[in-house]
Amino acid sequence: MLTLDNPVKVRPEARHQILDTLQANKIPGEYGLRVGIRGGGCGSSWLLGFDLPGPADEVYNVEGVRVIIDRKHLLYVIGTEIGYEPGGFTIEKENESQ
Repeated sequence: MLTLDNPVKVRPEARHQILDTLQANKIPGEYGLRVGIRGGGCGSSWLLGFDLPGPADEVYNVEGVRVIIDRKHLLYVIGTEIGYEPGGFTIEKENESQ
């Protein structure tokens, strides 16, 4: 069961890649991984990238990764699982695979 202390999951391979990318690119510690949605309706897509938190954001520590989620996006991203495979990151939502 997910709680707001852990609204998303970060798989070990994604965690490793995220932390390596932050370190290799010397990205300052106040940055984190932004998880959200872009667009709306049938045209929405996932948003994933490194960013600084803003006043409308919630910041979580998920498996040692600083995760930033806009409060407006929180309902949509709860239950999301971030993975990594050769070629890039993957995002899966629990109820989308059923």
